[in-house]
Amino acid sequence: MMKKQTKEDEANLIAMAMQPDLNYGSMVAEEKVTAPDRNVFSDGVTRIDFVLAWEEDLTELKDENSEEKVAPAAEDAPDDSHRKWREHFLSGLQATGILLEKMVVENKTKQITYVLLSAPWSVLCYYAEDISLRVPLQVVPLKTCHWSEKILRKLSIPNLMAQDVPKQPPDFYACQFRTNKLDRYLGSDNKDTFFKNTQRHAIVYEILARTPYGVVERGEVGIDRLVKENVFSAAYPLHEGPLEIPDEDADPQTLSVRQILNHYWAPWGRWKKYQPLDHIRLYFGEKIALYFAWLGTVFSECCHYKYSKLTVPGPPCLYYVLFWISLAPVPSGFYIGWLLPASVVGIVVFLFGIWLMVTDVPAKELCSSGGTYVMCPLCNACTYWNLSSICMTFKAGLLFDHGGTVFFSIFISLWAVAFLEYWKRTNAVLAHRWDCTNFEETEERPRPEFCALAPMTMRNPVTGAEEPYFPESSRLRRTITGCMAIIIMIIVVLIFLVGVIIYRSIMHILIARSKNAFFIFSAGKIASITGSMLNLMVIMILSRVYVSLARVLTHWEMHRTQTKYEDAFILKVFIFQFVNFYSTPIYIGFFRGRFVGFPGNHRTIFGIIPEDCDAGGCLIELAQELVVIMVGKQLINNVEEFVCPKLKSWWKKRQFRQSEESDNELEGGDEGQGKSTPPWETDYTLLRCEGLFSEYLDMVIQFGFVTIFVAAIPLAPLFALLNNWIELRLDAQKFVREYRRPVAERAQDIGLWLNIMQVMASLAVISNAFLIAFTSDFLPRLYYRYTTERSLNGYVNFTLSIAPDTFAKNHTQCRFRGHRDHNGSLTPEFFQILAIQLVFTIIFEHVVFSIGNFINMIIPDIPEEVQITVKTEHYMAKEALAERNQTMGRTGLLEEKEKEGSELRRRHKPEASSSLPQDTDSPPPVLTSVHEEQD
Repeated sequence: MMKKQTKEDEANLIAMAMQPDLNYGSMVAEEKVTAPDRNVFSDGVTRIDFVLAWEEDLTELKDENSEEKVAPAAEDAPDDSHRKWREHFLSGLQATGILLEKMVVENKTKQITYVLLSAPWSVLCYYAEDISLRVPLQVVPLKTCHWSEKILRKLSIPNLMAQDVPKQPPDFYACQFRTNKLDRYLGSDNKDTFFKNTQRHAIVYEILARTPYGVVERGEVGIDRLVKENVFSAAYPLHEGPLEIPDEDADPQTLSVRQILNHYWAPWGRWKKYQPLDHIRLYFGEKIALYFAWLGTVFSECCHYKYSKLTVPGPPCLYYVLFWISLAPVPSGFYIGWLLPASVVGIVVFLFGIWLMVTDVPAKELCSSGGTYVMCPLCNACTYWNLSSICMTFKAGLLFDHGGTVFFSIFISLWAVAFLEYWKRTNAVLAHRWDCTNFEETEERPRPEFCALAPMTMRNPVTGAEEPYFPESSRLRRTITGCMAIIIMIIVVLIFLVGVIIYRSIMHILIARSKNAFFIFSAGKIASITGSMLNLMVIMILSRVYVSLARVLTHWEMHRTQTKYEDAFILKVFIFQFVNFYSTPIYIGFFRGRFVGFPGNHRTIFGIIPEDCDAGGCLIELAQELVVIMVGKQLINNVEEFVCPKLKSWWKKRQFRQSEESDNELEGGDEGQGKSTPPWETDYTLLRCEGLFSEYLDMVIQFGFVTIFVAAIPLAPLFALLNNWIELRLDAQKFVREYRRPVAERAQDIGLWLNIMQVMASLAVISNAFLIAFTSDFLPRLYYRYTTERSLNGYVNFTLSIAPDTFAKNHTQCRFRGHRDHNGSLTPEFFQILAIQLVFTIIFEHVVFSIGNFINMIIPDIPEEVQITVKTEHYMAKEALAERNQTMGRTGLLEEKEKEGSELRRRHKPEASSSLPQDTDSPPPVLTSVHEEQD
């Protein structure tokens, strides 16, 4: 408790030690627009902080009113219980001091009731202190520059990525709000503008989340559950002002923040411009701003920080000596920018594969073999076939299966490590700049649902306050139960995987038995492609089911803070999604064709020979599967994020437009034409913001495809880059145009997603090592080149074995892939190649992990300039605290002496002095001093 108070005093003392050049009130004055504010009550003054809305059918309302006049209902209907809950909830809001105003809108079929909420000054101050809201102390001049801008300026190249975004939000020294220190804060003289709109929304939402509407023990608390139970149809803060700019020649300084974001950030044409991150943070909060910072902004932490906190400039950026820093910068995003060098290298590797398709000696040998190599049947119903028939498939496999893939795998493994390390630095800069470095440790409050449902309270050993408490043993039991549910769902995924494998085998047999030559020849391809599409459908369906299940389990586990709740939910969903999305590629890349056996000794499952790799190898099938899952998932997600919201928004606005037209007709035609739709009605037609979970999940799953299986698909970074360019614009347009305004949330990082990506980066090293060693032909070719023929002549024959005599006695002599003799025993070449594969795997992993750890070591997580800034702040706070203690000590001593002197003068003053004026504000009269001996 004492430590918290000291930090607060330190922040205040820094502000007292420095005289601000600007003030908070002037900043707010600059943000005022010429258009009148419509987000107010009917009195035109009281500001609207939140809106609650619900819909009712007019016919049902009339029927209920008529039934009430006849006789009361014996039992409460669902609508009656909803009405009671609403009344209880709204009464609870009024009890907390929230101001309410009700607006009713009727049309032909339904009635929509809007309850406008506003928090008065006393409520804002009380809850701002309760939730540890941070308020400004002093304006900090912020030096903003992009590292790409510095490079282009040195090269005298015009910077096409720069744009002059108006009304750059200022930065502040900030500390936790305390009512008794109100006069120390910036802009405290103006109560209407002291708290930002996002802060007012957060305070009102905190009240809405805490207010009960029923029995608290049953968890009947908070607006979120009321919306889930359809008691309210929506709860949202209002957007600020109109969306479009009224006049193209309008002064940019008169635009609202929403208009600035819509004009300078959301349009498709802004893909090549720097993102206005500070405006995003000002309007949507730190949590959403961090997401767009991770997905979509590029700047240098060496110059994008609170520069005025230091008296000396920051050190030069020495960490950009990494090998990709010389490549062209991309303005669209952090993750997007780092995908650019990976995409360029992937394209080069792919082009090298195209060149090999023309010049590769084994490919020429196979395509010109004709009927030399007669291959054994691949299934029970299959026939003999010539190896030369897979010429195009074999050449297509060379696009991914060559020596360049080894280099690209090493590159991507190191790229992932450096990418995550650099993001840690960028995140540290943003967290310090936005004053949320220690948010999770010191500022984050318990979840309202946790406070309501916690069975007991316990004294906090740090603060000494009584806080809701849930026993760890009970949470552990619930967590174990949730883990069992996860295991069951993973088993379900594996069952579907086995089903898809059986489907492929059966389809292969059925198509091979057809009389059409084309289908017989393409039986394996058709079965593989249709199986991949079926697998994608199963993946998408199971994902939806499990997300709902994981949310219920996480809520049941009773996590104290929102961060812990989200981390537990993310972990559950990701474990399932990892198995759901990656199980099929892992099966194809590491297990398919390993347990088939050989002609004359095939292993069977339910009488069916297991799937074998295609004649061109498993790597080409793995690439095909990855393209179907990765690209197909991206297309489906983009359709869901672009087409579906547009259709939903159009349909909702169309319904409201029809109702308005019918109302105008009833009102007499022209009477309603001059009326403008109130902002709470306009925002009600927008879609509810679903949060960032699905956005992060899509990007992290994509990150896995880019890193874990990059040896099989070098173009994965390019697919991700193109998708993310579209994703960034769609997300920006959704948040600004299609979604209701979300409640601004604070956050200090992207949460558990960073740890998940670090685990995936480590798995990528292991996965690529095994793919290159055991799935590709790189090492067998290398072995043949250095032991038999450097030109690779005869390599095709080297990879084929002759069917054993037991198989050839009753059948035509044929060949199959493998290293076996006439008796079916493994040859010495097999064991030599196996030894090389194992040694390569160990060397690859150790080398890449060593380099990755070295990069980890040389790049600190927090930039040096941020460390210096923090140390400087602590030093200034200590100096100010010491100076204040000295001043208070001297003042206290003087006051004590003055008090003793006043007491002595009071005891020995003459009676005539009783007629002196007793005005406490006037200076005391001059009296002669009294010695202590007279006492």
